[in-house]
Amino acid sequence: MSTYVYGIADADHPSLPDGMEGIGSPALTVRVVKGGGLAALVSDAPENLRPKRRDLLAHQNVLSEAGGGGTVLPMRFGSVAEDDAAVAAALEERVTHYQERLAALRDRVEYNVKVQHDEEAVLRTVMADNDDVRALAVRNRDAGGGSHEDKLQLGEAVAKAVQTREAQDAETVRTALQPHADDISEGPGSTGWISNLSFLVDRTSSEGLLGAIEELRQAAPHLVFRVNGPLPPYSFVEAAPTASITG
Repeated sequence: MSTYVYGIADADHPSLPDGMEGIGSPALTVRVVKGGGLAALVSDAPENLRPKRRDLLAHQNVLSEAGGGGTVLPMRFGSVAEDDAAVAAALEERVTHYQERLAALRDRVEYNVKVQHDEEAVLRTVMADNDDVRALAVRNRDAGGGSHEDKLQLGEAVAKAVQTREAQDAETVRTALQPHADDISEGPGSTGWISNLSFLVDRTSSEGLLGAIEELRQAAPHLVFRVNGPLPPYSFVEAAPTASITG
């Protein structure tokens, strides 16, 4: 059976959760595979593995349990090797890479920050800040709503102004939060979000980042924040070249 890999730590990590429940239904038992002075948290890999909510949470729970006692290099959900021997061989072969990444992430956690516009609030902001858009809106209002062409012109002007504001606000968020992080990783764009950033911070000083987010909330009420963390630093793990552990 293939081996599922949750994360990698130093072999002398004080709280590797050997024996706890991991992914699968019924839950599979987590064990430790060692090699090259490193330890990998693994379990058997279920057949037809899919990112179900229960398994995603189990994956994160194993990493959180281990991360409470020291640094763990988190593997993304779905990372699988041929067997335990292949895991041990990968640890031996890429020990320098994994040790470097563990050192870089020592005592670090990740916060993911997604930002979107409150539609009504940003329209008010655009109207207040853009003389041309405001003039078009007033002209249409005074004309009883305006012609079809007038409405189209106003709609296009509003859409363009909102798009410009999205770019400005995304840069404002990045500029305000960047000084409070050791590193930033940009997540994939998706409909509705103007910004999707992950921040790598020292686990003992995350209040700086969280405080800056709260200041932005107060200063820019048209911005809606979704903050997820602290998390294992998934976004800051660099895969080893030609790794035999694949995700």
